[in-house]
Amino acid sequence: MAISLVKGQKISLVKDNGNQLTAFCVGANWGMITTKGFFGGIKKEAVDLDLSAGFYDGNKNVQGMVYFDELSIAGVSHSGDDLTGDADGDDGLDNEVLNIDLSRISAEVDHIVFVLNSFQGHDFATIPFASIRLYEGAATQVNAVVATYNIASDTKYSGYTSMILGKLYRDNNEWKFTAIGEPTQDTELKATLQTAVQYL
Repeated sequence: MAISLVKGQKISLVKDNGNQLTAFCVGANWGMITTKGFFGGIKKEAVDLDLSAGFYDGNKNVQGMVYFDELSIAGVSHSGDDLTGDADGDDGLDNEVLNIDLSRISAEVDHIVFVLNSFQGHDFATIPFASIRLYEGAATQVNAVVATYNIASDTKYSGYTSMILGKLYRDNNEWKFTAIGEPTQDTELKATLQTAVQYL
């Protein structure tokens, strides 16, 4: 059964059978903004969020990143840029997915931080739904959900256009995950990744 994470919660990546979860997906899902038109019609506004990952060494220095313009690094690949979000509610699949293979992550990397940036500056409080989840499967097929973390529309996110979602980190040779859920006012990925250092 999937774990519904809350802010600050930590989970181990050990499966029920005792084996370490090493190959999985981290996906972000979000919806288009729906508004009423001048004549009573419904208007859909595309929301271009970008799921990215930053890689840090033991001294908290950025060693690399994966995002829409750099789709792979050792152990992580990106599914590609989604420019719109879900038009008709949650379709059950994530808009952008990072495929993770922990066995191929560089030994110099101690932390992997996942962030979400609004490319066009949409306020997070106006986005109808957004979530991150860890699951076994592929970008087009969810086999088993390990954990979910919902980042629903909330007034506390008003004025923010980026968010530090969570992090993977090494702990005594075992990878674990922590939900962070901190919004930031950064407008560029590199700035968000620098802000994320305080949560390592």
